[in-house]
Amino acid sequence: MSARLDGLTSWNADWRGLRVVVLGLSVTGFSVADTLAELGADVLVATEGADAEYARLLPVIGATLYDGSLQSVPEAVVAHAPDVVIASPGFPPHHPVIRWAIESGTAVWGDIELAWRVRDKVVRPDGRPADWVLITGTNGKTTTTQLTAAMLAAGGLRAAPCGNIGVPVLDAVRDPGGFDVLVVEMSSHQLWYLGLADGPDRLSPHASVCLNLADDHLEWHGSFDAYRDAKAVVYQNTRVACVYNKADVATREMVEQAEVVEGCRAIGFDLGVPGPSDLGLVDGILVDRAFHEERRTSALELTTVTELAARDLAAPHVVANILAAAGLARSLDVDPAAIRSALLSFRLDPHRIEIVARAAGVTWVDDSKATNPHAAASSLAAFPGAIWVVGGLLKGVDISDLVAARGAASKAAIVIGHDRTAVVAAFARHAPAVPVIEVEATQTEEVMARVVELAAEVAGDGDVVLLAPAAASFDQFASYADRGRRFADAVRERIGRGDGDHDTEPPDAPADEHR
Repeated sequence: MSARLDGLTSWNADWRGLRVVVLGLSVTGFSVADTLAELGADVLVATEGADAEYARLLPVIGATLYDGSLQSVPEAVVAHAPDVVIASPGFPPHHPVIRWAIESGTAVWGDIELAWRVRDKVVRPDGRPADWVLITGTNGKTTTTQLTAAMLAAGGLRAAPCGNIGVPVLDAVRDPGGFDVLVVEMSSHQLWYLGLADGPDRLSPHASVCLNLADDHLEWHGSFDAYRDAKAVVYQNTRVACVYNKADVATREMVEQAEVVEGCRAIGFDLGVPGPSDLGLVDGILVDRAFHEERRTSALELTTVTELAARDLAAPHVVANILAAAGLARSLDVDPAAIRSALLSFRLDPHRIEIVARAAGVTWVDDSKATNPHAAASSLAAFPGAIWVVGGLLKGVDISDLVAARGAASKAAIVIGHDRTAVVAAFARHAPAVPVIEVEATQTEEVMARVVELAAEVAGDGDVVLLAPAAASFDQFASYADRGRRFADAVRERIGRGDGDHDTEPPDAPADEHR
């Protein structure tokens, strides 16, 4: 069967009768099933607790559903005798069905592998499919994906942000309007599955970046080394530019070890003065010395920190994301003026260092998207001395290093979530002088009201209350967005009761020294 799979490298190949098991029926799983059914494959979708709407649609598109336990390999899966198993990103390497498929010699793909193979469904006027740009990293992926797509669009390219950002790559590939560039946010889960691919037509992006690397998703990968190896797949077979973070040695080592297309360049970025193949900062100006004919003696101006501050985009980690996105966009010949234009109209998504309100001299900041210690460290660096709302589901990650590095500067810590004990213990060991207050409320609707009540008791004029949990939300909330919304609602509820003077206009950017 491997010979047949090796030949399935085009939408126009003969996919008819290919026996496929699709694991999972989320938005990604459905996009896989829908694509394969359109191609004529024999599709069985296996899931636990199928979404009712997706379950209703499967027979309409011509796929079969198994909805039951996946704690062992279902007989329905075995009986289907799949030629390939295509897993949604939530299925870890140790899942029983994944182990069974690998041990039985069945090919295992993710949705990215399938999307790459059928990327020629809609082509550009010159007959070529869209270029791909891959973006990963422990933190900043979504922001950088959005920034890159905005810069490409400002440069006149039809760009689609897709992948882990929420729009399946297969939906973008099949869009009848077509695109010049797919800007693909890649999770470590998707990259792990991509790393299993061994066919003749491996994914070969135009440009790629790993923004940073820190402990995360260890319960999925099993170890930090496995997580790192998955992230490194992003650079494999890159054709034009491997963009890396000069401030994060792990990303440079990934580029050094990657097998790339001859002529591909390593392009660095950081917040320092750039070298001739880098992007960076010079006297508050963001500059490009990588994609410039006179790069050995001069640089191209992209924008200034002052301009970014006016758009609430001047926090150091956001500036780093902008430089990474600019490197990707410049690799596709986007003019610096277009990059500046894109930034002038760009806004961060909610729950990313979002100022909720200012009241009685206190600034309330929602960075609920800081779901791991690395992200929270960036938030704490932007708001030193904050009253830190921290905790949740740690996902096997040790928070001690973060508390040791950043926690001692906090005015107080308000600890929430399932893994409170570990957080409190970390403060006792590494920041014993910081007042630590546990929120013992366990009901979702009570947690943030109590957080805001406690924070207001501690906060004084000029203080910042920062929700930067350094942990996942699923112990008490539906998502990081739900956690952030509830925090913001609790803040506004308190302000609405008249507890102190408050701003009636939208909040300004934080003070420059806090960026």
